[in-house]
Formats: sequence, structure tokens, C-alpha cells
Amino acid sequence: MARPIIADIDLDALCHNYAVARRIAPRSHAMAVIKANAYGHGAVACAKALAAVAPAFAVASLEEAESLRESGILQPILLLEGIFDTDELARVEALGLWQVVHSDWQLNAVLNYSPARPLTVWLKLDSGMHRLGFDSASFADRWAKLQAAGDRVRDLHLISHFASADQADPSQFERQWQTIESVRQQLEAPLCIANSPATLAKPRTHGHWNRPGIMLYGSNPLEGALPDGMSLKPVMTLRSRLIAVQTLPMGEPVGYGGRWHTSRPARIGIVAAGYGDGYDRHAADGTPLLVDGQRCPLVGRVSMDMLTVDISHLPDAGVGSEVVLWGRGLGVDEVARHCDTIGYTLLTGLLPRVPRRYLVP
Repeated sequence: MARPIIADIDLDALCHNYAVARRIAPRSHAMAVIKANAYGHGAVACAKALAAVAPAFAVASLEEAESLRESGILQPILLLEGIFDTDELARVEALGLWQVVHSDWQLNAVLNYSPARPLTVWLKLDSGMHRLGFDSASFADRWAKLQAAGDRVRDLHLISHFASADQADPSQFERQWQTIESVRQQLEAPLCIANSPATLAKPRTHGHWNRPGIMLYGSNPLEGALPDGMSLKPVMTLRSRLIAVQTLPMGEPVGYGGRWHTSRPARIGIVAAGYGDGYDRHAADGTPLLVDGQRCPLVGRVSMDMLTVDISHLPDAGVGSEVVLWGRGLGVDEVARHCDTIGYTLLTGLLPRVPRRYLVP
């Protein structure tokens, strides 16, 4: 019998969440971001599920794009970080990829390349995040160079990234937005700037393209609740089972280092899941799990292959009882808060030894 941990991937929920992104920005094209193995969900399976509705996909690297092409994905694929070496341009052209240009070395590589067909370039503006891109003072010059490249470059777009579209304090967002608007008006450039939080909560940022990412997988990227009338469905439900039960008297330690002690006689369930699967070792005592559909607190430190949960209030729970670590009925964002992290890290951190089971509509 196989180890019982498994990640159910609900592709119908993925399609629902993509439909939300389209519905709230009806004048924008929605590019589905499936980098980092579709945030841990499986890029090929997710791309195939969205292939009938998504006009384009976005990934982080040429290797991620090649995997999609090899699986039969025909839509345009945008390299969000562009090329990492000038030698990659030949593969970009051969695979028909779109590329972000964020640095002068990439710009010069494109301008010095002689493609058989024009390259599609998305020029990145550093609007204030100060990670990648050209600042507003130099952006127009780089834009003009690409425009003058003749039949080597086509379909120029302005792309940028918000550092705080998810936060309640709007000050940094407003500064970035003003920078973007100033450059856009100067160049009359088509925009792609709305990530998941901006897609959900900043309708003025909706451009020719939006690029929803984490929201496609059912995680709420906003600091507060989703806007009224919006609902996202969890795509990944991480499940396992109890493989043992310990009955302990009051005052007994549980787990490495004895971080947690029983304050009364207790029944402790042992779950086949740990940081070797991608469950966060920093999960605090009290992190919720569902055992047979009922909320129970994690107790003691997470170990590599197991974790422990207090099931004292569930007399019928025992070996074989189902445990939901996050997903349907228990949002990944709630679990992440108990780990002092965000849902992104839990989803993308799920390790390869956990089987993915794809649930199709």
C-alpha cells in the first residue's frame, strides 16, 4: 500500500478561477501565469486544462516554456524574466515565444539578432519595485530603439510589476501607478501590469493584458477579504491519513524537542506528512488540520515524514482517518499564517514525492 499523502488537483476549480479573472476584467486578455510548475500544481496539466480559454501563458524560464511546447501547448508563452543568455534567442524564435526585456544586455542581444520572423518583446518598466526593468527616465529611449528595429521586433508592450497591490496601505501602489501612467501616456503603449491582486482589486490597472497568477489556484492574494461577489475555489487539496494514535497522560511531551506538552490526558494522531513533503516545519502549535472533516490543532514540531495532531475531541478518529492539510474546507492562506509565511510558499514548496491526482471536470 502506498504512503497515503496525495495532492488532489481540481482542474474544474482552476477553470472557475480563470473565469473569475476574465469576468472582472472583460476588456483585458488574461494571460495565465503557470511558472514554478503552475505554483506547484503541475504546469502541463494546468495548461492543458486552460488551453481552450487562455490566449497565452507566462513562465519564468525557457526550460519551463520548452516543457509546455513538448506537451503540445500552442499558445504564445511569455518569458517573464526574458532570456538568461544570448544563445537562448534562437530557441525563443524557434518556439515562437514572447520575451520580456528588462536589461540593456538583453536589449542589445535582441537588436543584434537577425530573426527569420519578428520577435515579440515586452519592455519592462521599473515603476518602483526596483527589481527588474528600466527606470522612467531611460524607458522611452529603449522603447524607441526597439521601435526602430524594423522587422526584427513587433508587438511592443509595456510591462511592470506592483510591489504592494495586495496591501491596504495604497501609498506605494499609487506612486507606481503614477509612474506607469506617465510613461504609458507618453508612449501610448499597451499595458500588462495587473497581477492577481491588481486584477482582483484595482480595475484601473486592467490593461490590454492582465496576468493572473496565484488567484488561479484559489489563494487570496489580498491583505483583506476578496471584493464582494467574488469567490475563488481551492485547486489543490493536500490529503493524508492517520497512521497511528498515541494515548498520553497529562504532562507528556510530543515531538522533537518536547515543544508541546499535554495539559490533560490526550489522544494524539500521527499523520503521514512532514517537511519532506513540503509541509512547513515552522508550523506553530495550533495550526489547523481537518481530521475526518473536523478541525484539529497541530501539536509539536513537524518532522520530515510525520506530524502530530490533537484528536482528543474526536473519539471515533483513528488509524486510517482522512486528514486535510490544506485545500477544500481549509484554505492554504489560513495554514500559511500559522507558519508565518504566505500561501505561495506552501503551494510551490510541495515536493515531487507527493503524487498529484488530477480531477477533471
